[in-house]
Amino acid sequence: MRSDRNHRAPLALKIAAGAGLLFMHVPIMLIFVYAFNVEDRTYQWPPPGLTTQWLAVTWNRPDVWQALTLSVKVASISTAIAMVLGTLCAAAVSGSRFFGRETISLLVILPIALPGIITGISLRSAFSLMEIPFSTWTIVLGHATFCIVIVYNNAVARFRRTSGSIVEASMDLGADAFQTFRYVILPNIGTALLVGGMLAFALSFDEVIVTTFTAGQQQTLPIWMLEELVRPRQLPVTNVVAMVVVTVTLLPILIAYYLTRDGDQIAGMGK
Repeated sequence: MRSDRNHRAPLALKIAAGAGLLFMHVPIMLIFVYAFNVEDRTYQWPPPGLTTQWLAVTWNRPDVWQALTLSVKVASISTAIAMVLGTLCAAAVSGSRFFGRETISLLVILPIALPGIITGISLRSAFSLMEIPFSTWTIVLGHATFCIVIVYNNAVARFRRTSGSIVEASMDLGADAFQTFRYVILPNIGTALLVGGMLAFALSFDEVIVTTFTAGQQQTLPIWMLEELVRPRQLPVTNVVAMVVVTVTLLPILIAYYLTRDGDQIAGMGK
């Protein structure tokens, strides 16, 4: 039997991994530090002082609340649309074999593979051509294009790992299509749908590029942050908002990770 020492990573690899993690996360840590910076117009390191006053200032800024409300509204509606359409697409692609199935699968995931600026320009052109005024719904439609992909990828993977024999057994025992979906299929794909929905919400909540082309005069929270950085009034307020965005984005990802740690335990697998 090989000893545990032989399984340990080399010191150089550990150092490289640590350096990579620092490179990715130190800038995020700086956001949290500067959210408490006593200076309101400049970035200095180390900060000349720390204060919690910007938390109260941010709380009392109506423009922050308007942008936050719009972002939550858009992300919620986009996620709901993605949950329905993404699940239906996944069920159709994984549940039957037909000519062009892989092509359809590629077309479904294409929006997230394309650069965001291409998606944004194409959507803006389409809305202008159809004379659709820019509003909350144009932002929702733009976000739904890539949110569907997130839900689809999670759902289709779970569908393919779920044995079709349990669906056949349910039908043989007299269950109709709705009962089979409710009592057999949904319990098996439920965590995948929940994870896909949370990741789609997080992606929609902090999306910038597509939103820029579909929002018109409205400001979601990321667009508000971008304009505040270009024309800063109170830089710590922007960092406080960024801290909230990091938290809101991180929580669904952590929950999704914990929900899918035991994702290999699927009913009917291996049968």
